[in-house]
Amino acid sequence: MREGRGWTQSRLAEAAGMTQSALARFEAGGTVPTLALLERIAQALDTNLVVKFDQDHSAA
Repeated sequence: MREGRGWTQSRLAEAAGMTQSALARFEAGGTVPTLALLERIAQALDTNLVVKFDQDHSAA
């Protein structure tokens, strides 16, 4: 979504109140974000964070 908007990591990080290096680690899968951080990123991108549980139909 960030790249689709043409935003740099620095721009999103600033909008979400975090450092560029922290955002880079998050995007690379090096950290597990809190729901609060995901909400800040969603707000910075002017979108909604949706968390849902869905039944796994492949389990026997």
